Amino acid sequence: MRADENLEARIEAAVKNPRNLGEMENADVVGTVGSPDCGDMLRMWIKFKEEDGRKIIDRASFQSFGCQTAIAVASVATELLAGKTIDEARTMSGEELAAPLGALPPVRIHCAQLVEGALRDALSGDKPMMAQQEAKATSPTLLDQFSPKPEGKLKIIMAQIKTDET
Repeated sequence: MRADENLEARIEAAVKNPRNLGEMENADVVGTVGSPDCGDMLRMWIKFKEEDGRKIIDRASFQSFGCQTAIAVASVATELLAGKTIDEARTMSGEELAAPLGALPPVRIHCAQLVEGALRDALSGDKPMMAQQEAKATSPTLLDQFSPKPEGKLKIIMAQIKTDET
């Protein structure tokens, strides 16, 4: 099996059985990256726990509107993040987050960068937890961000078409 076939097989396996897919209730932080204009968006939720006097990532989950590679990278990345400290996770590159899949070709590196961006957004900073929770409660879902908002009123008119039958 060639390297690119092996990569495709690992991506397909991760997409068929994604790990940690879906919104996480009671997450401590959430990060979103992407644009509805280009079509790729990813949101990552992270829950922390205290272990041996250190704050570490207990678990992470994700939602994605993107290609299969982005979904696969997010799936394996959420597994890699468990047990990492915030500083360890913050320093992880997209390449490291995608490592279980193998080396991504240049045209797919943006998928790993999307996951890295969501992780960095979630871990970005010194925002108080209450402020993050308030922002989460009022922030739109990924689906909301993709749904176009109609300008003005929308009127639907039903029409009946008659045809001549021979």
